[in-house]
Amino acid sequence: MKLRRFRSLAAKTLLLVIAAAFALLFLAPTILTITNSFMTSTEISANYGQIFQNATAKAGSKRYIAERVNLKFIPDHVSFSQYSTVLIRSPEYLFKFWNSVILVVPIVVFQVLVASFAAYGFARYRGRLREIIFFSYIILMLMPYQVTQVPNYLVSDWLHILNTRWAIILTGIFSPLAVFILTKFMRRIPITYVEAGKLDGASEWQIFTKIYMPLAGGVLYSVAILVFIDYWNMVEQPIILLSNPELHPLSVFLSKINSGEIGLAFAVATIYMVPTLLMFLHGEEHLVEGITYSGGIKG
Repeated sequence: MKLRRFRSLAAKTLLLVIAAAFALLFLAPTILTITNSFMTSTEISANYGQIFQNATAKAGSKRYIAERVNLKFIPDHVSFSQYSTVLIRSPEYLFKFWNSVILVVPIVVFQVLVASFAAYGFARYRGRLREIIFFSYIILMLMPYQVTQVPNYLVSDWLHILNTRWAIILTGIFSPLAVFILTKFMRRIPITYVEAGKLDGASEWQIFTKIYMPLAGGVLYSVAILVFIDYWNMVEQPIILLSNPELHPLSVFLSKINSGEIGLAFAVATIYMVPTLLMFLHGEEHLVEGITYSGGIKG
């Protein structure tokens, strides 16, 4: 009996160590980015200069890393000069950051709102036409964004919104991913809840707002987080639909920073991660709940 307990404890300990090792491995790039953002430019060049010189070499030229790269998690001297440049001396970085906020926040809010109404319609009312439309949503969701980029460009040009923020926002609002996830959840809500509401004299609007929406709260938050992360990191859409660089979000601008001052790239990348991390930490419970009960109703 004691041997079994010992083996069980040893197996759990081994799994815990392996899980911790993988967690540290996946977190290492994020930790390096945050800690290195407090390094001076001289220290960053001394530790990683060979890597970036090799990465920015011209096509056809041959450059090799002659010295060993020194991965450092703790800077020798803590410096806030990178953040001072980003936040005070160079407002263009903050301008690009707010471009990202202006583009992403309306997409998240209105995509969740539109998806809620559409999912309710697909869940409450069945029919051949609705099933065909829902199947079309699934097909569109399976297609990579690059496939639908040309139609989006042509429609934006036809609506005369090309090279405006509306070209990004409108194409993002009507993305099929949120509709698919919410529909699959709402279709698993027991019909007895609806029948009980009708017995109490509830209207269709009250059934939607008092029954379906509260039950789908966790899934709604999960969808909002997924949509936010997806569009916060978008690159192809702004490059194609926005020819004016002043309208580009920070996600597009980061690649240009990487080819210049590496210290600023670390600082800007750290600032860029903050909204995503805060949203995840604030909604972690809802996110886990939404994923856990996406296949059924919490009892």
